[in-house]
Parts: sequence; C-alpha cells; structure tokens
Amino acid sequence: MTRQPAPTLRSRYVEQVASDLEENHRRQQELENALKVLKQEESLLVELLSLAERYEGFADPSRLPEQTQEEPVPATARPVARTAKAGAKENSRRPLLSDLLVELLGRHAEPCPAKDLREELMAKHPKRDPTPQVVRNTLESLVAKGRVRRHKQERSVLYTLVGTDPAG
Repeated sequence: MTRQPAPTLRSRYVEQVASDLEENHRRQQELENALKVLKQEESLLVELLSLAERYEGFADPSRLPEQTQEEPVPATARPVARTAKAGAKENSRRPLLSDLLVELLGRHAEPCPAKDLREELMAKHPKRDPTPQVVRNTLESLVAKGRVRRHKQERSVLYTLVGTDPAG
C-alpha cells in the first residue's frame, strides 16, 4: 500500500476548495444580476398594474391623462405599456389556450403527448406560440379540473379528453 504524502493530498484539497469557492462567488454574482433584473421587471409591472387600477373606471379614453412633452419618458415604460395593452386587446378576442387544447384533444381517438398538441395548435393557430411548458401547465390544470385525463407510458405523459367520445 502506498500512501500519498500529506502535503500533496492537502494541496489537492486546498485547490479543490479554492476552485469551489471561486465557482460559488461566480454563481452568486450571476444570481445577484438576475435578481436585479427581476426587481426591475417587478417594479415596472407594479407600476403598470397601479396605472391600470387607477384608470379602470374611465370609459372615455379622452379623460385619461397624457404624458406632457416636459416629462421624461422612461426608456421601457411606453413601449411595454403599449405592447401590454395591445396584447390584452388581442388576447380578449381569441379563445383561451385551455379551450383550444380541449378542442384538439376531442379530435384524437388515442392519448396524445403535449408536444404533438402544441405542434397541432401552432399549425392551426399560427399567431399562438405557447412554450412547451405553458402547454404542459395548461394541460395539467385541465387534469386538475377533471376535464382531461393523464396517462403515463414509460417516460411519456399522454392526455385524453374526459367524458366525450374522441371519435365523434
């Protein structure tokens, strides 16, 4: 049996600990930066929510206050507000994702994976582009409500509509 001398083993541990500590500091910095971005997004969303609540009762858009030329325009506030408002209008006219997924599931005779449902949804509704996670979350909420049934096959999760004849 050969044993390594203590100083060599100790120096390896010291190097490993130093490396781990450096990685830890790097990761902390990444998380701090991500936290700053999230706090900025939160403050913008809180401001937008506050504005929406403040002017919720106004039916006449001409009564809404306008920003004067002297006021500084925040770099992101106006485009985000406009985009959010346009998105809200657009969203109010189109069916809910859950309703579209139920409709698609009703056309399948066999259990269907979320990935296939998402692809079918995007083919039928090109302006809708939910992430795979949003589709899975929506399907899981439908499962929780009892409108959809979840089937597991090995590592796959498949979904079917509850209480209807899939063929009809």
